[in-house]
Amino acid sequence: MMAAAGLLIPVGSSAWAAVGNTQEVNKRKLIVVMLRGAVDGLNVVAPYGDPEYARLRPTIGLAAPGQENGVLDLDGYFGLHPALAPLQTLWEEKKLAFVHASGSPDPTRSHFDAQDYMESGTPGKKSTQDGWLNRMLTVLPGPVSPTRAISIGPVMPRILAGRASATNLPAGDVGSKANLLDKPQVGNAFDQLYQNNEKFGRTYQDAKDAHKEVMSASLENEMQMANNGAPLPNGFPKDAARLAKLMRSDINIQLAFVALGGWDTHANQGNGSGQLANRLAPLGQGLATLAQQLGPVFQDTSIVVMSEFGRTARQNGNGGTDHGHGNVMWLLGGDIAGGKVYGDWQGLSGKSLHEGRDLQVTTDFRAVLAQIAERHLYLNDKQLGQLFPAGPSFGSNINFMRA
Repeated sequence: MMAAAGLLIPVGSSAWAAVGNTQEVNKRKLIVVMLRGAVDGLNVVAPYGDPEYARLRPTIGLAAPGQENGVLDLDGYFGLHPALAPLQTLWEEKKLAFVHASGSPDPTRSHFDAQDYMESGTPGKKSTQDGWLNRMLTVLPGPVSPTRAISIGPVMPRILAGRASATNLPAGDVGSKANLLDKPQVGNAFDQLYQNNEKFGRTYQDAKDAHKEVMSASLENEMQMANNGAPLPNGFPKDAARLAKLMRSDINIQLAFVALGGWDTHANQGNGSGQLANRLAPLGQGLATLAQQLGPVFQDTSIVVMSEFGRTARQNGNGGTDHGHGNVMWLLGGDIAGGKVYGDWQGLSGKSLHEGRDLQVTTDFRAVLAQIAERHLYLNDKQLGQLFPAGPSFGSNINFMRA
């Protein structure tokens, strides 16, 4: 056993957990970015070293490094889509990694079902009422706060559904602007209406407290934000900068979720340029902005980017790709042993493909999330069992966290 910073850390390949210092645990942060619509992982982290890749994708495949529409080389076999160039520095600093051939073990090609399974953390089981990020709130030590978990988007996402309080913020500037309840007369009237209401009083107060915290964090550092420079006009870079500011300013915010759509590229997907590239560019810029503007907080933050499933290995007749199976998960942060593509890669030959058409899933997405929960957030075996009741089916032998 090693003692460090008040934490008891069992030394071993699978054991980790530290539950001696609540303050140390609570400063650790997790951000989940969900790419709704099934991003094409084979063009995000392209296996350009596999000869089958170019054969299966004659017009949308990315070329070798240095060529037109060429990838940014990662390890001599895999390459990063050129639109993600803003992330190259994080790769070189070993704060960015990927887990290829990962995803849900459930074979569904339904966007709705697959997203539900990845957000509930129980693939194949539709009866789960809560999301795994909400369950994480119930097992993390420390004080309860309505802003301990926040999401940015139009509605509260499935992943944060459950009995623990969470806060949803609209995307864009509207999320940090004053609302009608900020007017004293209106706010006081609503206070009198709800303060003694047994059914709705707690929900009303949580929402009011959350709004107050977010407003405070947004206004306090407005001038500092101006000094950091205006974010790009694309939606995600701007929301990423805002999220970074909130997480730096408000120590209560520990978990965050952002969903981005538009990844269902059935036609005209493109290669180094085109539809997919146009979506990846602001995503890469937003993630780079998030890492940069988190500042020293980034060292205590893990960021996971995932999508409900991948896309077919072979391009279709419309210059796009259809619903597939295996994909790639992105990992960023101070605890990530980056600069490496992890996973049990089986290749793209016909016998290696799932149902003869899709990338295999050789790492259960829950194995990736569980390792972050254990090694980054210090959850113990009992807590991990509550987080993912059925546990990961396979892939738990991959170690992508720093020792």
